[in-house]
Amino acid sequence: MTGQPVPTPLREKKPILCIDDIKKVADKKLSEIVREFYNSGSREQVTVHENTSAYRKYRLRPRVLVDVSHADPSTILWNRSITFPLCISPAGLQAMAHPDGELATTRACAARGINMAVSSFANYSVEDIRAASSDIGPIDHAMQLYTLRDRDLQLRMIKRAEAAGCKAIFLTADSAVLGMRYHEHRYDFRSPAGLEYPNIEITSSEMRRTTHEGAATGMTSDAHSWVREVPWLRSVCGMEVWIKGVLTAEDVELAAEYGCDGVVVSNHGGRQLDGVVATIDALPECVKAARGRLRVHVDGGIRTGADVFKALALGAECCWIGRPVIWALAYDGEAGVKKMLDLLYAEFKACMQLTGCNSIADITTASLGIVRSDGPIARL
Repeated sequence: MTGQPVPTPLREKKPILCIDDIKKVADKKLSEIVREFYNSGSREQVTVHENTSAYRKYRLRPRVLVDVSHADPSTILWNRSITFPLCISPAGLQAMAHPDGELATTRACAARGINMAVSSFANYSVEDIRAASSDIGPIDHAMQLYTLRDRDLQLRMIKRAEAAGCKAIFLTADSAVLGMRYHEHRYDFRSPAGLEYPNIEITSSEMRRTTHEGAATGMTSDAHSWVREVPWLRSVCGMEVWIKGVLTAEDVELAAEYGCDGVVVSNHGGRQLDGVVATIDALPECVKAARGRLRVHVDGGIRTGADVFKALALGAECCWIGRPVIWALAYDGEAGVKKMLDLLYAEFKACMQLTGCNSIADITTASLGIVRSDGPIARL
């Protein structure tokens, strides 16, 4: 046919509408060795994939004709309101994705009104990260910590974090040894030149003398234990003590017995022991075991606002994300992280409104069903 108008796209550049859009851009911008370092998990990567796919078996049960014109997605963490129940996990080596690294991330978090955990392997000091966002808005930080062979270094890290104003220690408990990450071995992955590690007091040249795995293995101790770590942390600092890397009711029970303030249900983004349960599937038994004695948060595989909603419906008080921050940094630095957080905020609030929830307290197991093999959706 002739004389008919030819459709033209509204924009030459595809809009960024979701986390997957950000990831696609980031994957193109990052080198293969860096991209795979961030994206890969351990061994066959069963857990790294199931962390995300496990969310898909849960279905939303919306309530309709509810006035949600004043829906409020905010919540309280460390005695301060945050705009919605999502914070940034302690992901290291952020300056590989963008030169501003953690400085860009903390500024974006302050602008969005949420909190952030600082990795031991951050490329900027905890002091600089805290200071970078001070002129934007209030933000609280946790300091992530491994059990180190050098106890004096570990103590210095704790004291620096507390002096800088951090609210909590996130003791990473799932890393007695480092998981086997095939990609790092195949490429002999080493930290790029020029990246510093001020929190663990290692220079770029010192880090590059060995592989990333070699550096981590040389620093961390496999002699950690509940009786050794938690009482010691309590004795040397006044910050809250959280255990990150819990996947079972038994360990939640121990965390409560040892007086921990909270746990983060986490499998290290699938980068440690491959084949462990997806965090969203481990969450219900951990919440049940906590019995309100300590706070239960979750990370791993969260890619949409609906995922945040599902985690809250299953009992989490707050969610944490890691890889989406890396992708957002690679996409567009601080502006990219802001974009990513704005997308998740909008998705989460819309999910609340479309399910008839006006507050975080309205999100319960009644909001979810689970897919069954015989067809009907089962209520939780």
